[in-house]
Amino acid sequence: MYKKQLTWQKILCFAAIAACALVFLYALGLSTDLYDGLFYALPEESKLETAKVNVPGAEIYYQIQPFNKQLLSGSIVLLLLSCLLFMTNTHSRRRYYVGNAVSTFLFAGAGVGLSVWMHLQVEKFKAQFLQIDFEAYEKYATRRRKEYIDSTFWFDIHYVILAVVVLVCIALIANYLWKISLMKNEKRLIEEGKGVAK
Repeated sequence: MYKKQLTWQKILCFAAIAACALVFLYALGLSTDLYDGLFYALPEESKLETAKVNVPGAEIYYQIQPFNKQLLSGSIVLLLLSCLLFMTNTHSRRRYYVGNAVSTFLFAGAGVGLSVWMHLQVEKFKAQFLQIDFEAYEKYATRRRKEYIDSTFWFDIHYVILAVVVLVCIALIANYLWKISLMKNEKRLIEEGKGVAK
């Protein structure tokens, strides 16, 4: 049973890194997609309040930037916390200690927290994106021979990213509990063996 559990803990620690990479790539993709589709329809950010906006609602490109930067930073912090799993040997240790508990629960807490915050923000910006005057946007894009994007793909795909992150967090905690259970059983068997030897 220990062998199977050791295999799972290694897989889960690598899955944690993969989940962080997904969040990082998502943050890059979200901003890039909006840039490709909306940036040309806007005046400079410094003139946004006074200049005429070519496509009503296109201001979302500038308004989403602070969130996008925070999400990128959050993904890097989460990645560092996943490295902590390896620094404490959570991926390979036969017995878990305090450091393993700290790294596991710290990563899981941060992962779930980031996921909830990310979901609320993305849903807010998706609703804002859908307020764009797409008719005016399509005409403007056609006239300027620019890219027209009305897809909510990058807003919708966040459900998959969140599912991966939350599942990895839950699996890491379940793995920790499994390990503690195995350690207790092993200790009990050792004590019973000593009792029989006496």
